[in-house]
Amino acid sequence: MNYELSITRDIPFADLKICLFRCWTEPELLKQWFCPKPWRVTDAEIDPRPGGRFNSTFAGPEGEEFPNHGSFLEVVDGEKLVFTSALLEDWTPVEDLFSNEQALPFVGTITFEDLGNGNLRYTARVAHWSAADRDRHAAMGFEQGWNAALDQLIELSANDTGPSDSE
Repeated sequence: MNYELSITRDIPFADLKICLFRCWTEPELLKQWFCPKPWRVTDAEIDPRPGGRFNSTFAGPEGEEFPNHGSFLEVVDGEKLVFTSALLEDWTPVEDLFSNEQALPFVGTITFEDLGNGNLRYTARVAHWSAADRDRHAAMGFEQGWNAALDQLIELSANDTGPSDSE
């Protein structure tokens, strides 16, 4: 059974690999691109390690807010991030995950692959627990939204050449 949605794009700047990764793992950078405009991220808490938190709050143009809580399952510096909405920090299960109609349980995998020809392959795969969840995520505009956010991520990364605050 395939309950996955995905996007894959080749980006003609392999040297953006580290910047793209930083934009996923540093809260102040994530806030600048993670939602397709006019939506925005108003808060982000990120601890990029297995079991570390991956929380954000989305705000819509009408003032609506959607908190998102999750954790990282795997972090390979500069190459791969795996996160889930089914667990909170330190492997704590989300209590009402399957009884909450608003919840959208998934596991997201983001990979950054240097193709060796000056291009970088960016892949975002989102695996859902059911066909219904996958279809609901698709109907919410997964492909359009994740591609718009990726465009914003590429633009931010292309303009971000400085070292991380944590370096």
